[in-house]
Amino acid sequence: MMLQLRLIFILYSLCASVFKVAGTKSKAKGSQGQFPITQNVTVVEGGTANMTCRVDYNDNTSLQWSNPAQQTLFFGDKKALRDHRIELVRASSQELTIRINDVSLSDEGQYTCSLFTMPVKTTKAFLTVLGVPSRPEITGFAKPAMEKDVITLTCTTSGSKPAANIRWFRNDKEVQGTMEVNATGKSFTVKSSLQFQVNKQDDGVAYTCSVEHVSLSNPYMTTEVLEVHYAPQLEITHSLILPQEGQYFKLECVSIGNPIPEPVLWSKDGGELPDIERMIVEGRELTITILNKTDNGTYRCEASNHMGTSFAEYLLFVYAKDFPGPSTDPNALGQHGPDHALIGGVVAVVVFITLCLIIVLGRYLARHKGTYLTHEAKGSEDAPDADTAIINAEGNHVHAEEKKEYFI
Repeated sequence: MMLQLRLIFILYSLCASVFKVAGTKSKAKGSQGQFPITQNVTVVEGGTANMTCRVDYNDNTSLQWSNPAQQTLFFGDKKALRDHRIELVRASSQELTIRINDVSLSDEGQYTCSLFTMPVKTTKAFLTVLGVPSRPEITGFAKPAMEKDVITLTCTTSGSKPAANIRWFRNDKEVQGTMEVNATGKSFTVKSSLQFQVNKQDDGVAYTCSVEHVSLSNPYMTTEVLEVHYAPQLEITHSLILPQEGQYFKLECVSIGNPIPEPVLWSKDGGELPDIERMIVEGRELTITILNKTDNGTYRCEASNHMGTSFAEYLLFVYAKDFPGPSTDPNALGQHGPDHALIGGVVAVVVFITLCLIIVLGRYLARHKGTYLTHEAKGSEDAPDADTAIINAEGNHVHAEEKKEYFI
């Protein structure tokens, strides 16, 4: 009997050991699967954030979400905080997902998901809220600017988180500004400034401020078009390269300036235009219907605005009707006048060379004539006539010393 009881005890001990080992393995497996899993979330201010907490294995233990202030938001499917922006998306034994609508910068922080086992297991998830920058505004420019004024353009944007970046463009070319960043609560106010001296080349130029930020798919931009007042600049254009008698001729006074210089005043040789029917003035144009020599002279146009006065001149020289004409613009010739010194110099050189040639040729002919007469005289000493003298001179040429005469 005792032997039977001992066998029964041994079998019971073996069974208890087996069940104890199996229970330990099952408990270990359950503990490993009951650890909550979360992910960090990034959302743009004003958007919606979904916070999800999951477990692989759960024996109906409750999940809970808490905010950065450790206030319970949801315990299972039970809402604990009265905030109409927070709502339940999904609640089960393995998942608890909540939604935060219209997210603000104050919602940013570390959220906690808790699994109420023994002991309680927790996991953290950080909610990052991006502050959207405001649309930029350019200040510091009062239209119009005067030429040579020094102006400062300042571009400002606020509410960005992290701080926005500002870039400047002059038309399509980037230029460098000076940036300043200031914290305002949890967001930043960013300013960028450009300072420069304006001139007439800046009139009508577009300066663009571009704000770039991680929360923006495309940069925010604003543009300021400069208006710069400057003194007029004038130039006279003409319709003919070679003005000739009887032709139709037109001068135009081309002017730039801001404001546009008006009116244009025409004059000739320092006085008023001649009162003749052939000259017609229409705004910036002066027309001479039929040219003649009396139209020669200096024509001047003058224009003004509140920044100053400017003028341009044109020297008109009217050529004869059938004059072939120079190859250059007669206006350039008219401005400097015919170069009489150059022409006189060329004529003098030609005359000098001609005189030199005449002198050399005369001396050459005179020298050969003297030689001929000397030969003739030598042969005439014993000759009865001139022909015999020449023959005698030629015959004795080889043996006698030649007599030469030089005329100076």
